[in-house]
Amino acid sequence: MYKSKSISKENRIASKFNELKSKNQKALICYVVAGYPDIITSERIITSLINGGADIIEIGIPFSDPIADGSTIQDAIQNSLIAGTTPDMCLELASRIRKTFPNIPLIIMTYSNILYRKGYIQFAKKAKESGIDGFIIPDIPIEESKEYLNTMQNIGMSTIFLVSPNTSEKRLKMISRICTGFLYAISVYGTTGERQSFDEYTIESIKRIKKVTAYDELPLAVGFGISNPQHVKDMINAGADGVIIGSAIIKKIKELENKESLFTTLNRFISELKNSCR
Repeated sequence: MYKSKSISKENRIASKFNELKSKNQKALICYVVAGYPDIITSERIITSLINGGADIIEIGIPFSDPIADGSTIQDAIQNSLIAGTTPDMCLELASRIRKTFPNIPLIIMTYSNILYRKGYIQFAKKAKESGIDGFIIPDIPIEESKEYLNTMQNIGMSTIFLVSPNTSEKRLKMISRICTGFLYAISVYGTTGERQSFDEYTIESIKRIKKVTAYDELPLAVGFGISNPQHVKDMINAGADGVIIGSAIIKKIKELENKESLFTTLNRFISELKNSCR
């Protein structure tokens, strides 16, 4: 069974991974940019993803300098900001999703400036009240994470950190010890974005990272570039406990924006990916 470390055992992320493990399944984690193409459509998109089989939803709060994201997600973020999406609107969106889906884990993905501007404690508490279970903040290094970690731990939030294929063994162990919820392994060098295939170094890095997370009883989820059922199978076969799909979802939203077929297409796409997690 996966431990939730100092986070409450009732945390929905830990509960979801344990539930899936008991069913011999892996987690399908789906990322959306809140407010893209608009906040109301975002809610329908998330609903379609969950109904299609998504196990965990990662809600991206748009930020003006998304350094970890590739062009597909950057464009969606820019469009969301132009439309006037605010962090409060994103939390209101999460609150509505929580009421409809009381057990689905919800994670916020954004950048540290959003939390600094609002105040760590104030923003974290509001996120908790909105039904959020954890945060992914890619620009907070572990050396500067004390205030962030203390704040989130005190209110029972998971703190999900990222590691890359070239993260050293020493640093990987440090991050694995403080990470809660799951460890986010970046599959490739660079930013997010769809890929046709993966190099052997991706598979080898997942195997290496898995040895550390298995020791700490921490789930390992892999993201960046995963876009089809074969990719999902490859990551799982290498040792991943979950996969994260982002750019592929955003691309379909862009292609089918303002078309009613968007929601059924997303539902079918996610269902195919989830089948590869079983």
